[in-house]
Parts: sequence; C-alpha cells; structure tokens
Amino acid sequence: MSPLNIIHHSTAAGPVLHVVGELDHEQAAVLRDQVDGLVLSPGQSLLIDLSRLEFCDSTGISVLLAARHRALAADAELILTGIPANTMRILRIVGLDQVFTIRSATERGRGGEASARS
Repeated sequence: MSPLNIIHHSTAAGPVLHVVGELDHEQAAVLRDQVDGLVLSPGQSLLIDLSRLEFCDSTGISVLLAARHRALAADAELILTGIPANTMRILRIVGLDQVFTIRSATERGRGGEASARS
C-alpha cells in the first residue's frame, strides 16, 4: 500500500491539489481533510490532479464527490485532471464522468491549469 500524499499550491484561478498514492478507505481522510481546509472563493476552481494516483476505491470516489459539493457550496468549480485509465473507467461506468468537470492533463488554461473538457 502506498501512503497518500497531497501536494498543494495556489494559482490565480484557485487551489491545486496533486494526489499521489492510493485513495482508498484507509487514506481517504487525508484528501478530505485537505479539501476541508481550503479557502475557496466564488468563481475560483479547485483543480485536483490525479495523474499520480495509483488506486482509487469507492471511498476515494466519495471523497471526490464531497470535494465537488464543497466547491459548489462556495460557488466555485471542481476540476479533475490526469485521471488514470482504471479510475476513468469506473467514473464512466457509474456515470460520474457526466457529473465531474474532467480536463485532460495536457490541456492548459488560465493560471496554467487545464481548461477544456475531455
């Protein structure tokens, strides 16, 4: 099992979280706590980069959904980028690819972050 690490930095568009490791039942609280501690302003985007995610279970997906709800409550947007193929497959199967704003890791926009829906 790889421990979950979150690398946080801020951009003009909003906070960026790089998720590294396994987002599972045992590790999900790490991401939940990080998201809960963020200050989000209306119009900002919270970008969560999953390009170094090794594994994600249903608890991890629930934390991503909670992050989306938190962003929406702040009148902000949640963007997922760099989603590994196995995690994207799960999101598609359950229809969450239609719920999340998903951007390709290679597409760039304001603040140097991803900008176009994939």
